Amino acid sequence: MALVGCSEPSQGVREFAGSPSQGGPRSEAPGDGTWMGESLGEGCSDGGTPGDAGTPSDVVLVTNTTRFYTAVGTAERVEDQSANPPEIYVPQGSTFSLLLGSAAPGGWRFTGVPSGPYYLRVGTTYYVTDERHVEVGTNRLGRPDTVFTEHFSTPLQLNLVNMAPWTNWSSATLPGSSLQLASAQVDLYGAVNLFDYIPDGETRLLTTAADFFATTDRMPVFEANKGDRLYISQNSQYTAGTAPDGTQLGYTTVDRSVEVGAFDFVTDGVTPLPLSGVMQPVRRTEFPLEWRLPAYTRLMTDAHPLATPSLPVFYVFPAAHGTSDGWIGYSGELLTMLMPRGASFDYTHRLQFGNPFPSSWGVVGQGSYSMRALETVPDGSGRRVYVQGSIAKIDEFNNLIASPVEPTVSPPRALAIDGVPASTQRQVGSANPVISWLPPAMGTVNAYRVAFYRLDPGATTPVFASAIYLSGSATQVRLPPGMLSPASIYYVRVSAYDAPHYDVERDPVHTRERLPTNSADAFSSLFTTP
Repeated sequence: MALVGCSEPSQGVREFAGSPSQGGPRSEAPGDGTWMGESLGEGCSDGGTPGDAGTPSDVVLVTNTTRFYTAVGTAERVEDQSANPPEIYVPQGSTFSLLLGSAAPGGWRFTGVPSGPYYLRVGTTYYVTDERHVEVGTNRLGRPDTVFTEHFSTPLQLNLVNMAPWTNWSSATLPGSSLQLASAQVDLYGAVNLFDYIPDGETRLLTTAADFFATTDRMPVFEANKGDRLYISQNSQYTAGTAPDGTQLGYTTVDRSVEVGAFDFVTDGVTPLPLSGVMQPVRRTEFPLEWRLPAYTRLMTDAHPLATPSLPVFYVFPAAHGTSDGWIGYSGELLTMLMPRGASFDYTHRLQFGNPFPSSWGVVGQGSYSMRALETVPDGSGRRVYVQGSIAKIDEFNNLIASPVEPTVSPPRALAIDGVPASTQRQVGSANPVISWLPPAMGTVNAYRVAFYRLDPGATTPVFASAIYLSGSATQVRLPPGMLSPASIYYVRVSAYDAPHYDVERDPVHTRERLPTNSADAFSSLFTTP
């Protein structure tokens, strides 16, 4: 047992040893980007800053408040954290002390936390902070008393008339027509899967060969007496000029929509959800777009020496109930334009999007470009998979298109694992290596996200495993114990955020929704753990 702080803490403390490795943390002053290597010794802290009057300076309070955004305002609910309590890891050179807190009025309370940075773990996510009060709650759409079923999908029974003439998929840049569902009362969005062929030009759809998969959460229980309704929107394909090589460009946007009346429905996975309506044209907005794709492609090798440009995408999104607190939740797309893979030319064109949602809702735009590198899996199988990242710019729509759309921040530079360039495939030497980088050459960084993606045996794509969020002044972080599984294959992606309203140390989830948000990723090759 190791005791941290001036007095014996009221919760358990455990010490974990990490293995010193090449290029490990340095003992330097906080604020120079290497403060996670500072030696945080045992014994008395320097006093810190108490959170509230009368609160000891070695106390940390973690609160978890869900904010529900609806048409009539915002409701808050304090969440019970006892089922999956947060933990604090205090770094001490290459070791960590684990602090276990306890329930307290309004949150989860830790005592014996010395001044200086510590790691707060919430599920698979870690936040590095020195704050005495951290709020880890999320933003949600819909009424707070929504009941969710155990199902993520439901069969559909569709009877839609007066649709825009249907167009079938032709290519990635000419994607044809589609249907999507979204609700303004409960947190729900997703695409409709149609299993019957629909002839080009068809304007009516009567079928039970369809289903819906919710991409926001499980299916909610719809209650007519609470006004629960659904928007059914049809996206149609429009032309968008040609690429320099003559490739026809296109995009999809909401063309027709209907909001069905309030209804009762409980998903059981078998009974179809009946939806019928007369589709109506929606209000349209025309706008000029200047999208400078070469400004993205020239940054690709900053992300990884072997990175190649992948897919540029431009989106327009509805922002439910306005953007005063940012882009809250997800209600589908108003416009989607996918450029050819690897495109690198300045694109200028006039486009338009349709919008069926209330005028009180906001509109958000995003221009992003993904990049990737093909890697041989280090397991002797000969398989090859992609490691990847992206560069993205998100803002209120009118702000986004007020000037050419191009990157605001570039990828972090010189990404390394234990001092070795991260583009080198190898087995790392310890269970909690040091990830380091240099600040981007362009942009003002407010926060970093260090995310790990694990390639499971037989899988074709690495999937997200865990992440650490840090202040924009950091340039390295030692991983806490248990973050990486033994004998596993990973890659790491370090994202730099240029987001002036993002408070990553005090309110890291609520404030992540605020606009604008600009980000750029650097990523490693595959590595294995001992």
